[in-house]
Amino acid sequence: MKLTVIGGGSTYTPELVDGLARAHAALPVSELVLADPDARRLELVGGLSARMLARAGHPARVVTTGDLDAAVADATIVVIQLRVGGQAARHVDETLPLARGCVGQETTGAGGLAKALRTVPVVLDIAGRVAARAPHAWIIDFTNPVGIVTRALLDAGHRAVGLCNVAIGFQRRAAALLGVPPERVGLGHAGLNHLTWVRSVLLDGHDVLPDLLDRHPGELAAVSGLPAPFLRTLGAVPSYYLRYFYEHDRVVEEQRGAPSRAEEVAALERDLLEAYADPALDTKPARLAERGGAFYSEAAVQLAASLVGGRGDVQVVNVRNHRTLPFLDDRAVIEVPARITGSGAVPLPVPAMEPLLAGLVAHVSAYEELALDAALRGGVDRVAAALLAHPLVGQADAAERLARDLVAANRAHLPWAA
Repeated sequence: MKLTVIGGGSTYTPELVDGLARAHAALPVSELVLADPDARRLELVGGLSARMLARAGHPARVVTTGDLDAAVADATIVVIQLRVGGQAARHVDETLPLARGCVGQETTGAGGLAKALRTVPVVLDIAGRVAARAPHAWIIDFTNPVGIVTRALLDAGHRAVGLCNVAIGFQRRAAALLGVPPERVGLGHAGLNHLTWVRSVLLDGHDVLPDLLDRHPGELAAVSGLPAPFLRTLGAVPSYYLRYFYEHDRVVEEQRGAPSRAEEVAALERDLLEAYADPALDTKPARLAERGGAFYSEAAVQLAASLVGGRGDVQVVNVRNHRTLPFLDDRAVIEVPARITGSGAVPLPVPAMEPLLAGLVAHVSAYEELALDAALRGGVDRVAAALLAHPLVGQADAAERLARDLVAANRAHLPWAA
């Protein structure tokens, strides 16, 4: 089986390789292809990946290439984890909105829109190559903003499932608090990518979330970044991305006095790549945990194994709505538990969402539709419309100014703006 990673030069990649090394029986990969335009990164990441697999006794050979067509040809699984513009573009995404009094974040708000504008056309080009050279391959999209990118892939007719590590991260933490294996814990997880709430924690089918809120308020507050009393009032645990909505002004003030996450990650990546260059290193370094993406490898390997093997298990993924959330368009992409088969992901029924949650989901879903339209068709006016629809912007003057600013800052990555 050939598994291809687009963006294989990412410092994330050893995390994925660690998961593959431990899951050969479930996902028998014989060829791991790392594709990336950065030859130096490929050399370092590819070398470490090969040593990690060898240490684990894994038989797969590692191939590195800058040739996209060769990379995807005859692949069974294609994982997309790219970042158009690198950390430099991310820094702009995180700092430019602050000048307009808006949260600076790489996956939501104005920064998330800028990332979508750069990313959607590139991912669609890659997916077209996959369709031509590996028509039966599954695309696993880990590229943010996952909801918008996955919607673009599905709308274009590609075999794709979106993936995020937020749900599996919470499941693992909940299992640790309960003192049980993760396999016994299910989540009532619902919403959009990076806009989700855990509304139930099922231990052997029984909801224990109220007990967790009572017994472990501090731990759950730390996971969500929000105060424990607020979580009790809500009766749910929001993903930590909800803090950008629920504590917007406080977050803006914190961001104005701190370096951007892009600056922190750029420094960390330099250190990681230096470590990867050590020919004696054959395990993922401890500092990789600082890069984020906890449990990414487990989530990706589980999803790939289920798509290939048709295991019919339940995983939280990004998938078409198909009446799951009746207040959204059927074509919308939502993040919910789904049954994973060889034919794709089928969302499971979700209890009716409370108006407090459903209203925000509907609001952001409308923004995502406008964001995708802007990414596909271009135009400052479409960018401004998407920003006006986003609850983290939502003001006409700010939307118009931010639209001009974002287009100017990303002109090199937007053919329609050249």
